[in-house]
Amino acid sequence: MIGKLDLYRLFDVVSRNKSFSKAAEELFMTQSAISQGILRLEKALDTQLFYRTSKGVVLTNEGKLLSDHVTSALGIISAAESKIIDLKMLKMGELRIGVGDTISRYFLLPYLERFHVQYPGVKLKISNGTTSEILSFIKSGEVDVGFCNLPINDEQLEVTPCKEIHDIFVCGEEYRYLTEKPISFGELMELPLIFLEKQSNSRMYVERFLKKKGFQVSPVFELGSFDLVLDFARINLGVSCVIREFSEKYLKEDILFEVKLEEEIPSRNIGIVNLKSVPLSPGAKKFVESIKNDL
Repeated sequence: MIGKLDLYRLFDVVSRNKSFSKAAEELFMTQSAISQGILRLEKALDTQLFYRTSKGVVLTNEGKLLSDHVTSALGIISAAESKIIDLKMLKMGELRIGVGDTISRYFLLPYLERFHVQYPGVKLKISNGTTSEILSFIKSGEVDVGFCNLPINDEQLEVTPCKEIHDIFVCGEEYRYLTEKPISFGELMELPLIFLEKQSNSRMYVERFLKKKGFQVSPVFELGSFDLVLDFARINLGVSCVIREFSEKYLKEDILFEVKLEEEIPSRNIGIVNLKSVPLSPGAKKFVESIKNDL
């Protein structure tokens, strides 16, 4: 079939023009080459497709049957080719992203807005989850690319840091006295601490750091939302562990205040994550490039 596809295309042009000479003009071929091509197709199918007349050619009954199917098949192929071009040009398609609520709101949102404005034909599908869930989405093929808190160590995954972030502690007005001077880790452990829930990659990163310093975290509140962690500190329920870059509005407007530590928690990164073995879709590739260009 594949070997005869060009012959079927040639047959379609001849049947539309009802003439070898007109088909030759349209295809920029010699009339002899057109005639030889039709003879090859007739030989392959073991049937006569055209009656040759002095005024041109006329389809036989077998030729009419073949013409109906060839026209339909070539139309389907042409439509598929057009869709492939549209996909490459991002006039259509789907961009599947795995991301947590916090990174989505405080980092990814402007990139999603810009991409949607530039490529409105591309459907956005967002799958929310923790870092471990997002990695599972990537490996199972449910999403094209994920945005996660680093570090991530997995040989199957390509990880590209895209934003440096800093874990800090903040408090509301009632605890503002804590901001007068840096406090020790021991003093920090005596305070009513507010953290994200245990499976959060951010929580685990800070816990590992403090454990190396000899301290075990025992929060009074463990919350599932970064916004709640901020709000619990705002209403003076304790001292919250947050990401500085995602809390800038609260800090700039003096709604919350940073509690300085004698030793800062090392910075880390948000990263773009995808499977090494699977090329990114056109939409995912363009989206990732738009973020990398801003780095």
